[in-house]
Amino acid sequence: MLRSYVREDNHLALANNATDESANIIWHDLVNPSPSEDELVEGLLGISIPTRDEMEEIELSARLYQEDGAEFMTATALTSLDGDDPVKSPVTFILKGQVLVTVRYVDPKPFSVFAARAQKANGMMCTNGELVMLGILESIIDRMADVLERLGNDIDGVSREIFQSKTSNVTKKTRDLQSLIEQIGRKGDFLTATRESLVSISRLVSYHAALDTPERRTSKESKQRLKLLQRDAMSLGEHASFLSGKINFLLDATLGLINLEQNQIIKIFSVAAVVFLPPTLVASIYGMNFEFMPELRWSFGYPLAIMLMICSAVLPYVYFKRRGWL
Repeated sequence: MLRSYVREDNHLALANNATDESANIIWHDLVNPSPSEDELVEGLLGISIPTRDEMEEIELSARLYQEDGAEFMTATALTSLDGDDPVKSPVTFILKGQVLVTVRYVDPKPFSVFAARAQKANGMMCTNGELVMLGILESIIDRMADVLERLGNDIDGVSREIFQSKTSNVTKKTRDLQSLIEQIGRKGDFLTATRESLVSISRLVSYHAALDTPERRTSKESKQRLKLLQRDAMSLGEHASFLSGKINFLLDATLGLINLEQNQIIKIFSVAAVVFLPPTLVASIYGMNFEFMPELRWSFGYPLAIMLMICSAVLPYVYFKRRGWL
């Protein structure tokens, strides 16, 4: 699908015809484009739009380069951020002169949010393709900030569940901790994808800011917004690193608590074995069938053996209790 936007005063408006040369089109948005739509935009701007396989390459030279007088910049965008499994997909920004072309195979929310705001008369100022690109990137950064804030709140909730659990049932508590490990793993994957997207955006902004073109040399607004984008991406990256460290801590703590619970179970079996070992020894001795065993002829032999077994079980238990081993 191809959507083209024209400049009306200082905001955007949806164009009726992408091939109208008299219209002041500054943004072509290609979403899951067909070959004919790619060819149409290529013919209008004299560029070669990268294929999806080319966009997914991770080499820096394949993501950030200049060709045919245009800048080709690819970043990793995330969708489905309201769930636990974000979808990663590359988004390419092609800037040639005053015209921007975006190529994407997903529909991240920041694109629709920006387009809606930019079409309002009192919305964002969009006088050329570069400002449109910066506005989209700002929307993506804002969305990332919201996602990291929500992720931080979720991690705090997991932390409370780990350290404030009141369940006394050992089996249920272990099962709950195992469920928390799964949650921590999903949060970690989510955070990894978010950090990857932030790094790609930071590289894109740095590359664009480093290019020395006459148009941008005189655009103070673009320079200021680029600096803000770099600073915001860096600060969000640092916050993501902090959350990553917290997730690792919670994972280690959860595994430690599971080991403690399992050790407690093994401890109970060990104490039970030690407590019942002396009575078993006594019962084994008096269960032997030798001819010469004087105690077998005692009238009080049976009660004596019973008392001896009880005492041999109680005394180790009392000793362990006083030592604090139980």
